[in-house]
Amino acid sequence: MKKKIKLSRRTRGVKRSYITDIGIYFILLLFGLIMALPLVYAVCNSIKPLEEFFYFPPRLFVENPTTKNFKDLFRLMSNSWVPFGRYIFNTVFITVVGTAGHVIIASMCAFAMSKHKFPGQNLLFGMVVLSLMFSSAVTSIPNFLIFTKLGWIDSYKSIIIPAFSSSLGLYLMKQFMDQMVPDDILEAARIDGAKEIYVFWKIAMPMVKPAWLTLIMFSVQGLWGMGSSIYIRREDLKTVNYALSQIMNGGIARAGAAAAAQVLMMFVPVLIFIFTQSNIIETMSTSGMKD
Repeated sequence: MKKKIKLSRRTRGVKRSYITDIGIYFILLLFGLIMALPLVYAVCNSIKPLEEFFYFPPRLFVENPTTKNFKDLFRLMSNSWVPFGRYIFNTVFITVVGTAGHVIIASMCAFAMSKHKFPGQNLLFGMVVLSLMFSSAVTSIPNFLIFTKLGWIDSYKSIIIPAFSSSLGLYLMKQFMDQMVPDDILEAARIDGAKEIYVFWKIAMPMVKPAWLTLIMFSVQGLWGMGSSIYIRREDLKTVNYALSQIMNGGIARAGAAAAAQVLMMFVPVLIFIFTQSNIIETMSTSGMKD
């Protein structure tokens, strides 16, 4: 009799857990659909004919899909004063060099601050944390004066060098190395005769792979989506986002081309996020853990 009672209680527990799981999945699905709506809306807008932009009330899905918006966008790009390939080269060059430099420099500085002791270490890290409070608009005027003195105005350096020194990457990598890179393993490698660059590159960096993949995603998103800059006035040094923003400002007649341009600008960040989402989730889930 007791065995039957225990079995029935266990069965009720399984049913309760199963229903709870269904409820959790339903809530996650609901919020996932809500978060996907802006992306779906942007894609639908890119294939809408011009007259459907002015329906009231606005409609999420397209009734008569067309590729005319993308054809108009490519026609406008081909007729630009500066060859559109130059805008693409500027964006890719700034994004790749800025991201690579940011990840390497931030990781090396984080490794030194996390795994070595030196005078003023806590003060220096406190300044890094404090710098996270300031937006780029606050430092734009001092940066402009400094770049003018250095002769970096109208140069790639005015965009790439500040990207190297972003404090977000240093903070993220330092916190992750504190938690995920054991000191014992590093000391064992040093005792075996490994040089410091080997310890950093071959031991520490593979352990914090989710962190630097997350950093790559954030850096690419910021540099790829960069529009006009007060440091660059030459047309042949400006980015794709600036060129597309000029198309978007063309009024009602270019509404379709503007919608197609928005989808093109979203493509690269979304693609990178798809390939790195598991590592980003791992970084976020472990960033607040303590040993």
